[in-house]
Amino acid sequence: MHGLIGELLGTCVLIVIGAGVGAGLHLKKSYASGQANDWFYVSFAWGLAVTMGVYVAASFGSLGHLNPAITIAYALFGLFPWSNVVPYLLGQFIGAFIGAVLVIIQFYPHFKATKGEEEGNTVGIFATMPAISSPVFNFLSEVIATFFFVLILLNLGNFTSGLKPMIVGLVIFVIGAGLGTTTGFALNPARDWGPRLAYSLLPVPNKGAGDWHYAWIPMMGPIAGAIVATALQGILK
Repeated sequence: MHGLIGELLGTCVLIVIGAGVGAGLHLKKSYASGQANDWFYVSFAWGLAVTMGVYVAASFGSLGHLNPAITIAYALFGLFPWSNVVPYLLGQFIGAFIGAVLVIIQFYPHFKATKGEEEGNTVGIFATMPAISSPVFNFLSEVIATFFFVLILLNLGNFTSGLKPMIVGLVIFVIGAGLGTTTGFALNPARDWGPRLAYSLLPVPNKGAGDWHYAWIPMMGPIAGAIVATALQGILK
């Protein structure tokens, strides 16, 4: 139960901060509107969002995965008990969904002020999309980015202790800055699918399509990348 609650709250924090930054940058009449092209800022903000989520999750007894790709890969290679996989996954997806709902409420007047035909599909505030649509390479982009993310995590040890959540945030930042410009660096199926579902189901003003035709990539790419990284770590160590 502690794992479920910790993952739920931590992932909720992650999405509220991360998607909140995206909403502030992309929606009309916010104080940050029009600054969406600052990719370093976006990457750094998502990194700090992960840091704060890990701290919250850890305080409630979770290991701070906040990410189904990590949970599944760690369980497959004996680094995490299978009995905790379902509670962790439930917490991650539910927390991400709730976080997106709160962002929609927070920015509701700004969604109303943002016309879709002028600003494009606002689903990008909540979910990832490719800079160039190329499914094979988009998938490989997510695999490669998540591979290096998880490989670094594996060599941090317990990344919930001390200042290590800050290190995790910096890892997210550098992965986003270095490898995230092709697909928006999902790295995390819950981070993409939970908010994408909330956006699709809720009456968001002026919303566009949920772009579910692309959603398999931020689901399967990170899981594949995490599994390859964890397998390689096991072989080499």
